[in-house]
This record gives sequence, structure tokens and C-alpha cells, in this order.
Amino acid sequence: MASFLIFLCLSSLLFPSVILAAPPRTPIDVAFQKNYVPTWAYDHIKYLNGGTEVHLVLDKYTGTGFQSKGSYLFGHFSMRIKMVPGDSAGTVTAFYLSSQNSEHDEIDFEFLGNRTNQPYILQTNVFTGGKGNREQRIYLWFDPTKDYHFYSVLWNMYQIVFFVDDVPIRIFKNSKDLGVRFPFNQPMKIYSSLWNADDWATRGGLEKTDWSKAPFVAQYKGFHIDGCEASVNEKFCATQGKRWWDQKEFQDLDGLQYRRLSWVRSKYTIYNYCTDKSRYASMPPECKRDRDV
Repeated sequence: MASFLIFLCLSSLLFPSVILAAPPRTPIDVAFQKNYVPTWAYDHIKYLNGGTEVHLVLDKYTGTGFQSKGSYLFGHFSMRIKMVPGDSAGTVTAFYLSSQNSEHDEIDFEFLGNRTNQPYILQTNVFTGGKGNREQRIYLWFDPTKDYHFYSVLWNMYQIVFFVDDVPIRIFKNSKDLGVRFPFNQPMKIYSSLWNADDWATRGGLEKTDWSKAPFVAQYKGFHIDGCEASVNEKFCATQGKRWWDQKEFQDLDGLQYRRLSWVRSKYTIYNYCTDKSRYASMPPECKRDRDV
């Protein structure tokens, strides 16, 4: 965290006249029941403080999850999460958007647990038209088990931006002109879950879940949704172009945001599909536009 603060101070000194693009609007805390419903293992979801805080519980029998009541076509989708503490190897805490058809679109945060005192790995991915394989993995610059942090997605016609707190960690630009599909006409629901994935999650499945440490608990707050609600069959948002996330200041990152993204790329990225020549003989066309390399 100290290195990040130094980075921001230097950026301000070196580039004092830069006009910042607006950050996404700060979400409003509401109760879970306003926007979400449990999807499985209802008895493994615990509600605290009138539903303003929710705990997902994983044991050797089952994990659990929840989803939004509505489907959305563009907007800003966030959650405050405190990850499973201690020995979390083999567990995955997921927060993602997904449409509901065979050629689905999907925008993923997946937090991969690890052994005690070993860092979490955050994996992101983007599916368009049923095609994914765009994984990127980073370490975080803080311990995500010690406190709540904001994890959010800004999605509009121009770009998808993954944020950790106010730091952009990844962008996926609309590159239809390059032949790359972009999510624009399939409303998505918001999902979150805690589940066992010890066949792949930690060191490729070498580290197995230690069930003697169960139950594993991920904690959630901040269930506000700021999106254009649409039925699953709609192809456009009725207010397209009129919402805050459609405006010019949200159509690209500014200089400071790109420098923050570069800081994450240089210091914390541990895997990037764009540079994986064993999977892609030639670099996927969106990578340079997304400044992934």
C-alpha cells in the first residue's frame, strides 16, 4: 500500500494539470433483500444487521451463492467483500455478471484462496458470445481478509473496467472493429458464490482444501445496484445514452487512471493471456487496445 501512495503522490507532482475522468459513483449501502436472492444452500447464508451484512459459508458438504433479482444491460456493479481468512487454499469466492444462454456473456472476478500467509490471487475473465479464455491474474497490494474492499465493474457501450476500490486493474474495450465481440445486447444478472475448487484453484490443484479448517466464511456488504434493468429478452437499454455511465468521462480512462493500471500491470500481474504464447501463437487483437502489453 505504501508504494501505491508514493506512486499517486509522484503522479500528482509530475502531472498537476491532468483533468481526471470521473470515478464511478459511490454505491449506497442497502440490505441484501432489496436486490438479491439466495440461489442454493440457503442455510449456508447468514444475515446480520438487518441484511446489510451477509456471510457465505462453505463446509465439506456444500458452498452457497446468491444472484440479483433483476437483469441489467450496462451500469456500475459493486460489492464490498472481506475474503476467507487463514488457510483458504482450494476455495473460490466469485463475484460476476452473466447472461443466461448458450452463447453467454460474462464478466468475472474470482478470488483464489491460498495457504496461511500466502497471498490471494485475483483472476479476472471476460466471456463474449460464449468465448472466454481471457484470464488475467494479479496479486493484491493489501490483505483482502483484513477488511472490506470494493470490487466493481463499470460496463457501458465503450468499455468494461474492473476496479479494486478506485484502482482500475483491467479494461476490456469495445473492439468490434477488430472482429472482437463485445457484450452489448444480452442483459446479465449479478452473481456471487463461495465454493470448493481444489481441483484447480490453488497451484493448479496441488494444494487441496483442508476441511479441518472449515467452515470457511466470506463476508459481504454493499448490495446496491446501479444499472439499467432489462428483461432477459431485451436487446437494448431504454435509457441508453442518458445514464451517468454513458457520458464522455466514462468512455475511457484518463492519464492518471492509465498510470494506476500500468502500476498494477508492472508490479502485481502474474498471468496475462495476452502474453501466453503457448495458448496464442499470435496475440489476440484486443490486447494492445486494452493496454495489456
